[in-house]
Amino acid sequence: MSDPALQPVVKEIPPKAADLSAWYTAVCLKAELVSYSPVRGCVVLRPYGYGLWENLQKHLDKAFKDTGHENAYFPLLIPEGLLLKEAEHVEGFAPEVAWVTHGGQEELTERLAIRPTSEAIIGVMYAQWVESYRDLPILINQWANVLRWEKATRPFLRTMEFLWQEGHTAHAHAAEAREETLKMLDVYREFAENVAAVPVYAGIKSASERFPGAVETFSIEALMPDGKALQSATSHDLGQNFAKAYDIKFLDADQQIKYAYTTSWGMSWRMLGAMIMTHGDDRGLRIPPKMAPLEAVFVPIVRKGDERAVAAAHDAAKTLREAGFRVRVDDRDQQPGWKYAEWDVRGVPLRIEIGPRDVDAGTVVLVRRDKAKGDPEQKQSVPLDQLAQHVRVSLDAIQLSMYEEAKAFLHEHTPRANDRAEFTRLCKERAGMVDITWCGRAACEAHVKAETGATTRNTRALDGDETSCVACGEAATVRAYFAQSY
Repeated sequence: MSDPALQPVVKEIPPKAADLSAWYTAVCLKAELVSYSPVRGCVVLRPYGYGLWENLQKHLDKAFKDTGHENAYFPLLIPEGLLLKEAEHVEGFAPEVAWVTHGGQEELTERLAIRPTSEAIIGVMYAQWVESYRDLPILINQWANVLRWEKATRPFLRTMEFLWQEGHTAHAHAAEAREETLKMLDVYREFAENVAAVPVYAGIKSASERFPGAVETFSIEALMPDGKALQSATSHDLGQNFAKAYDIKFLDADQQIKYAYTTSWGMSWRMLGAMIMTHGDDRGLRIPPKMAPLEAVFVPIVRKGDERAVAAAHDAAKTLREAGFRVRVDDRDQQPGWKYAEWDVRGVPLRIEIGPRDVDAGTVVLVRRDKAKGDPEQKQSVPLDQLAQHVRVSLDAIQLSMYEEAKAFLHEHTPRANDRAEFTRLCKERAGMVDITWCGRAACEAHVKAETGATTRNTRALDGDETSCVACGEAATVRAYFAQSY
């Protein structure tokens, strides 16, 4: 991902099942979501890819504001001394931090970190803003870029610079901070499932997988077609750890000086990678309508000397735009079959075909991207004067169908293992989210990882009278999903 002269030309998308990694890279490039940049580990987000990010932003930003949060922006550069104030946090991120050491020709007296995350700089500012319990809670989110010095990179899934949002809140009481943490976890779950159509498991991270400096970390975890899990968002209850490190104190109603309780939570463009891998097929992307930059594309079919289909397509597109749909007319000088393939690669949910006969009949043909060729539900002829209603019904059906298909895959690949040999085999084979009763011990998790490459994705309460850990035989305290991961 470092030399634009080596930019691969993708002529064909390889079969998804044969090599998910090769398929994924080819789709991201062929659909013009990204291009490789001259900077190692960094990609250029092209307009179509940025359209996906804009829709993620649109839905999440509304959810944040509906839950009382405001947007702000904090500096990209963080003085080293601030980062060092929270030792556990620094230890966790130290290998990934990039440092600015010079300004022009002048060597800096103190290094500046390019933010890997913003708890440090935000904590310092909150300490300035909070004096009384009346100043709490603070509920702030920022949309930003961050940088982590990754060695192995892949578009969206792991890049050195990436886009995300990070929420940071401060509260007077521990219970309020925990409530906030769980509320935002549910916001992420709702977005993943109802917007990106990616089913997830929500739960508590193990101690070894916990965010550095957090009291508790919660996550949503998705399952990819190759049996690997993908952490899709996290929400952290930071307790008073960061408040003590950055001196976020307030005078409470009882006239006592106390430290605030803080949270942080975030989702990055990794969620786009999850969506791409979950839904795509051998023809390219399949994008859920709520996330699609274009919900429908018109392909007029032109016969020699008869241009009426082009004019009809533009008229119908204007009507749909006025009704709030995201649509485009593809009137380029190319054969219809070429255009069909082009928009299949890009995953536009609905194709609208109109030719001279359709113009005469006052109809158009709707073609669903989520259905395979030959499926009786793939194509439908509808009256042109009822197009908006049929487009709405079709898009809703596509959104639901894609989620249900992905949900069925997740459930089919969530085996419950009841003995150690079966558990070990399933983890090694990447059978999916392997569900077991677990002891919760770090030593047990480390042993499983060393033997199988799998780690806990998240945990939840026991749902029966199970008493022993499937992995090691010690007393069970939780149920856990184990899987190899990205």
